[in-house]
Amino acid sequence: MKRLNICISFALLLFIVTGVTAQRGADNILRYSMDTPWTSEVTPDNVWPEYPRPQMTRDNWINLNGLWEYAIADKNRPQPTRYQGNILVPFAVESSLSGVKKMVGEDNYLWYKRSLDIPSSHDGRWLLHFGAVDWEAVIYLNGTEVGMHRGGYDAFSFDITPYLKDGQQELVVRVWDPTDNGTQPRGKQVANPRGIWYTPVTGIWQTVWLEPVPNSYIEYIRPTPDLDAEVLNLRVDLSGSQQAQRLTVIARQGSVEVARTQATVGAGSRQLFLTLPVSNPRIWSPDDPFLYDLDIELSATSGQVVDAVSSYFGMRKISMGQDHNGHTYMLLNNEPVFHWGLLDQGWWPDGLYTPPTEEAMLFDIEKSLEMGFNVIRKHVKIESQRYYYHCDRMGVLVWQDMPNGNYFNDLRIQAWDPDADRPRESAIQFEAELKAMIDNFYHFPSIIMWVPFNEGWGQYDTERVNQWMMDYDPSRLSNATSGWADRGVGDVRDVHIYPGPGMAPTEKNRASVLGEFGGLGWPVEGHLWWDQRNWGYLTYYSKEEFQKTLYDLIDKTAPLTGWGLAGAIYTQTTDVEGEVNGLITYDRKFVKVDPASFKRHTEQLFKQWWKPSIILSDSELKPQKWKVSYAKHGDSWKDASFNDRAWDQVKAPLSTYDNFFLSEYTDWTGETIYLRRDFHVMDIPDRLYLKHYLPRSTIKVYINGQLVLEHEDRGGRKRDYSHELLHNALPYLKKGLNTIAVELNAQEEQSSFDIGIYTTKPVVE
Repeated sequence: MKRLNICISFALLLFIVTGVTAQRGADNILRYSMDTPWTSEVTPDNVWPEYPRPQMTRDNWINLNGLWEYAIADKNRPQPTRYQGNILVPFAVESSLSGVKKMVGEDNYLWYKRSLDIPSSHDGRWLLHFGAVDWEAVIYLNGTEVGMHRGGYDAFSFDITPYLKDGQQELVVRVWDPTDNGTQPRGKQVANPRGIWYTPVTGIWQTVWLEPVPNSYIEYIRPTPDLDAEVLNLRVDLSGSQQAQRLTVIARQGSVEVARTQATVGAGSRQLFLTLPVSNPRIWSPDDPFLYDLDIELSATSGQVVDAVSSYFGMRKISMGQDHNGHTYMLLNNEPVFHWGLLDQGWWPDGLYTPPTEEAMLFDIEKSLEMGFNVIRKHVKIESQRYYYHCDRMGVLVWQDMPNGNYFNDLRIQAWDPDADRPRESAIQFEAELKAMIDNFYHFPSIIMWVPFNEGWGQYDTERVNQWMMDYDPSRLSNATSGWADRGVGDVRDVHIYPGPGMAPTEKNRASVLGEFGGLGWPVEGHLWWDQRNWGYLTYYSKEEFQKTLYDLIDKTAPLTGWGLAGAIYTQTTDVEGEVNGLITYDRKFVKVDPASFKRHTEQLFKQWWKPSIILSDSELKPQKWKVSYAKHGDSWKDASFNDRAWDQVKAPLSTYDNFFLSEYTDWTGETIYLRRDFHVMDIPDRLYLKHYLPRSTIKVYINGQLVLEHEDRGGRKRDYSHELLHNALPYLKKGLNTIAVELNAQEEQSSFDIGIYTTKPVVE
């Protein structure tokens, strides 16, 4: 059969419906607004006052958040002499909390300006820090260009000492962001938001601050715990060291010193590596997220302290191994831990990328923990460093996505083509920002996995990128491709199945995880971003209907742990703009489930080891034989007593088209077919599960002549199998020989079929 190029067609369709014009309909795009419980607490005098770099703190700093001047001007014109008003930093210009709420577009620059009063008494260097600016930022001080940074998610700084003058300083920042008209990493931002794509974010969106440092100072620290050896390996980067000095590192457990080490710093030294013994360590885990305090001092040989920073670390180990049933699994501190997580977009109706306050940011983490989740998958967005500090201290495991580049603008960048190239400039930029993400967030023990590619969005050269990433940071796991476009590399095989659940078969060296599933939508009146166009994978309109389906989904997920499922990520934490598939509404004012009840229901994922037993084998790993007919033969065809000797015999799976997700299949010709198969049951089980592969198919399943399931699968392009409970089948099973009969209908030209039946027994430890 001729292969249908459905993937390219799908990409073209997405390119069309997403839209690429930044200015068209801008007023309509930004007319939506919604407050959170913290919106009214934001004022120019108190906006994000917290110290922005908790992993390396100094007492002396100046917060530059607050009101700046702004202007939006044509790229071809020089710096404006008159500005258009005030903007509240650090909120993106498109957000309501910025006070501006305007689109910029790829043809314009966004200009910022403010004055600085810098104390003249400091006899050292002044560093100007930016938490994040999306996307290209050029910094000017007193009319002179200080430097440029490209990257919307990583912190950067400049030494502005050479550019200072007497009196008041003038700071200007020029920002350019092509949003989805470029190939730079940009996550889910699009110029014309709809569905799963959201409002653009342009400009400064994290804290801006000044820090005085001595002429010789500690620039960067990189702690790496080695739990097995009971040591902390520490890299310290220095700047401006012109003479011999001494570096002292002290680890503390509360007020008690547990370890100390010193090293001599030679003149001109830039980098030191130290080992700190941590005997009998208190291990960091979600159950006990203990953090050691870490003090680092740089001193002259005379003993006078030159510079000092405070930090912390967690003693934990991330590795691969086996679970209690011998499946490949992710280990935390040498023990298998099931990863039960939420897909977290990190968007806010009032601040877009930026939560209105730290309390607001903590709300999402706290609710996730209250619901029983131990993982947050931070989805194609990177948060502020304070976010991960709180994950560290609260005991959350984080899967951190790299924000994707825009794959709509170059159709050569296709995840479904392993030989696809990415434009050289785009690839260089992506890898620079990937490295910056790892460098900026290496410190945080809560981050246990990097995810460079999601669902083929801008995916390219996967094997090389993954290998570089694993070599650069061997202390964490790699999820090379989350969903759809697996290349056989990385520590996990990650599938996305909506609503699911489902999983890929376990592999010798890779754990099987369900990187996205669920997506159940409930548009709660009074808490909607849009009155129309609300979207979920499945949508319900009552609390009872929504919660029943959600709890049933958990019941179907738990037994998959018996097949080796090592983790599952439910979509998602909150509604986002038009997406209504969150467990919390977008305004954070309504939680769709009772956290305590939901947590109790999900405990089965952790506390029971499920033992599966196959009753009817599916064909995922080995083709299975079925009897088939293209005629119905009256109503008796489904009965156990029916004589099907004249029927043809085929091997499942079946497919109406050249389905490249199936390594082997039988051509399915005709719209409707009838299938039969005998199977034996030794003992009547307590429950039955159906494992199925039915993209774009409608099915009726009979056991011993009785209808037990009617199912319609409208999903397209599926690589992996789904699982569900067969609630009505048990009364019709009998010991000994049984017959399953299937009436199968192809909804479209591209339909496929395979099913199996199994049972499980929960074995409490």
